[in-house]
Amino acid sequence: MQITFLGTGTSQGVPVIGCHCDVCRSLDYRDKRLRVSVHLQVQGKSLIIDSGPDFRQQALREQIDHLDALVFTHEHKDHTAGMDDIRAYNFKQQQDMPVYAEPRVLEQLRREYAYIFSEHKYPGVPQVQTIPILSDTTPFDVQGVPFQPIRALHYKLPVLGFRVGNFTYVTDANHLSSASLDLMRGSDVIVLNALRQEKHISHFSLSEAVAVLEELSPRRAYLTHISHLLGRHREVEATLPDFIRLAYDGLRLDIQA
Repeated sequence: MQITFLGTGTSQGVPVIGCHCDVCRSLDYRDKRLRVSVHLQVQGKSLIIDSGPDFRQQALREQIDHLDALVFTHEHKDHTAGMDDIRAYNFKQQQDMPVYAEPRVLEQLRREYAYIFSEHKYPGVPQVQTIPILSDTTPFDVQGVPFQPIRALHYKLPVLGFRVGNFTYVTDANHLSSASLDLMRGSDVIVLNALRQEKHISHFSLSEAVAVLEELSPRRAYLTHISHLLGRHREVEATLPDFIRLAYDGLRLDIQA
């Protein structure tokens, strides 16, 4: 399995428009963060979790020439705003794009992308096949690849993380139940969100994320959905336990599936 971090930033990205803090002015490429998304290449399939506003730029940068499915964690715009750009894959692959999400999320997509789902479609709009994720505990297949859903809370909003083999990905969370932690346990690699240093209403802070990862003790862990308030990549990473690193845009991992 190969994992590529397409984006590791929070909803505003880094740098933030109009901000002149040390992080936003940093020349370190690891401090340039597009909106959060990840690309999985597993069992011969090309899968993406979340397509935010930077999806087109990310797909071009990583030369993702084929896409088998799109999977959504939740309905917030920084995770869904790039869905229109699957048109390129429709044209190239000559087929509808399978889109997996919880029914609530699919309904939100139908409202925000009414032109995709209208009865009389304008020529050239994205073509999708919606596939509901009906359980937050029962595994499901994404084009033949087993996904284990992991329920998390993003303040009061229920969101999904996913475990694929030995890889677990959870973003936009600030609470994980003991049952969800048990589903993550034993993963070789865990990715978890860490927004900033200070406590936040809907995201894990750095110390909270580190505490979760130390309890789960994977072989490797990476932090994502990072804001400019976390600090500069080089300086923050120097404070972390050896098995925990900050993810950055373009980081590629090879994992035993």
